[in-house]
Amino acid sequence: MIGYLWGLKTEAVFDVWSIEHLLSGISVSNIIISLHRHLYTKYFGLERSEVRTNYFDIVNVLFLAYLWETAEHYMETGLIGTVVADWFQGVEFWANRIIADPLASVLGYYIAQRFPPLVNAARVLSLVWLVVHIFIFPHSMYLHTLF
Repeated sequence: MIGYLWGLKTEAVFDVWSIEHLLSGISVSNIIISLHRHLYTKYFGLERSEVRTNYFDIVNVLFLAYLWETAEHYMETGLIGTVVADWFQGVEFWANRIIADPLASVLGYYIAQRFPPLVNAARVLSLVWLVVHIFIFPHSMYLHTLF
């Protein structure tokens, strides 16, 4: 049962990249929250407290999450090349792609909304995560194979 919840991305709902989806969800969500605050103030003369934008924020976070998942799927299948497809180490399990990763991004939205001081730390951690996993580790599932 644990293998289906946590494990390699090709067979589990959650994998090591779920951490990155949470971190990038925090970062992207903060940008979306700030953008909506700016748009409502500039074009409608309203303060964020006057308008409940949670719905629009979450729709935008989910749009970006599914946009990334679509691009990632094509990269995994070799559309960009075999080197990239080999680095991805297979196609993600459907529940990971459709449910867990977007859910991690939405959880990142709620963290960014409730705890704004964590946003910069999440951005730094996300950048370090990406640099280490893309440029140092030989493939995307290397951290999982270490443990």
